[in-house]
Amino acid sequence: MRILVVGAGATGGYFGGRLLQAGRDVTFLVRPNRARVLRERGLRIAGLGEQTVLEPALVLAGEIEGPYDLILLTVKESGLAAAVEDLAPAVGPGTLIVPILNGMRQVDLLVDRFGEDAVLGGIAYVMTTLDDFGDVQRLAPMHRLAYGRRDGVLDDRVRAVHETLSDAGFDTVLSDRILGAMWSKWTFISSLGAVNVLGGGSVGEVAAAAGGKALAEAVLGEGAAVAAAAGHPVPEAEIDGYRTMLTKDGSPDTSSLFRDLNAGLPVEAEQIFGDLVARAEGYGVPVPLLSAATVRLRVHNANIGKPVAVNPT
Repeated sequence: MRILVVGAGATGGYFGGRLLQAGRDVTFLVRPNRARVLRERGLRIAGLGEQTVLEPALVLAGEIEGPYDLILLTVKESGLAAAVEDLAPAVGPGTLIVPILNGMRQVDLLVDRFGEDAVLGGIAYVMTTLDDFGDVQRLAPMHRLAYGRRDGVLDDRVRAVHETLSDAGFDTVLSDRILGAMWSKWTFISSLGAVNVLGGGSVGEVAAAAGGKALAEAVLGEGAAVAAAAGHPVPEAEIDGYRTMLTKDGSPDTSSLFRDLNAGLPVEAEQIFGDLVARAEGYGVPVPLLSAATVRLRVHNANIGKPVAVNPT
């Protein structure tokens, strides 16, 4: 099965790299700057005692010569629309696309462009980041991909995808309720991001402040209410687990969005928050805390690149 990984950042670089390491037929669709780094240094996966260097096959936009069997879409929100157009020549009648992004906007965009049958649901559970050299750094042992048809049908094509992705150095789940799982993760990541953004620190730092744990529980309640209104209520056991993680004393946990915010990088304001708030408004679900986080992140994105004002002394 020919695999095209769209993006070779912290997520695509990790899972694509593992597939390459396991001998799968993998090509990465990347931008010129990323291609230069990968050609100079190789695709490096480090952290947790590992130092792996791989030599990936790369292709730039406009260089795709035919369809692939499986496409893993792993780009950030800011590059999503362009990536969909770039990967279009790789989509044939039998191609299946697994978008590994947070939220739901990517599904709507892909279905509009390529049709219902081509688009699966997908979730990545991994904590990785790119360091200053462009290497993939693992921050925690968890590494799992979940995927499946959004209608829950486990047909032969999806089972073939599962066979290809399995036994490649990370955990895999072929799910018959992938939409519910996507909504559950969306609830958690938006809640974690809002706790970090509104509280201005890690989970443990917010939990240590007066009212911090109440903030976390209120944010989680908002996200869960939107998921329920959408017809995908998060199971109570998962809510309990999320509540524990979001209020844990001493926890250093932060979302990748919060780390990008602190680094002055663009953040997934619309993918994770704006779309969720818009859907909440459509369902008539009040989400004042998620709305506040959305505004904060939109202001951040709007200010990137602007000169910093200096008060005269």
